Amino acid sequence: MDQTPGPLTEATGYPTTHWIPASSANYTVSARPAAHPVEFVVVHVTEETFGDAMRIFRDPRAKVSAHYMVASADGYIGQFVREKDIAWHAGNWDYNTRSIGIEHEGWTDRPEYFTDALYRASARLTAAVCARYGIPATREHIIGHSEVPGATHTDPGPHWDWDRYLRLVRS
Repeated sequence: MDQTPGPLTEATGYPTTHWIPASSANYTVSARPAAHPVEFVVVHVTEETFGDAMRIFRDPRAKVSAHYMVASADGYIGQFVREKDIAWHAGNWDYNTRSIGIEHEGWTDRPEYFTDALYRASARLTAAVCARYGIPATREHIIGHSEVPGATHTDPGPHWDWDRYLRLVRS
């Protein structure tokens, strides 16, 4: 399989993404939405640089992945796991099976990473995911990692601007 990142547009309405496959040891092959309905988008913050998080997703020992990751500086989007498959991102198997995980480069305590480019690219991606699966663009369905039942993480943290993000998703 080609491991070279390249541009990929999944469907009308999706922003351009770049395929950077996660290690197959870090997700579960599935046939969603037939196997499991997709009902949520889970917003994450990497607590790493894009490059370091990418290396983690590609490391078969990591046992973690996300469907997408958005870069802070320019809104570049990498896709690491196909939407039909189950990324290991939420720390809760039930939510993993029913959600798309989107990581955002940055740190929860450093709001300068939450750039306009990051918000806009991520919101466009989330809007496309919501449209594809009929997910309502509401806070009940677009949630932070910290809101997943049993979560031990605090991301996206207090500096994530939910009002702005949801306005962008809906526009």
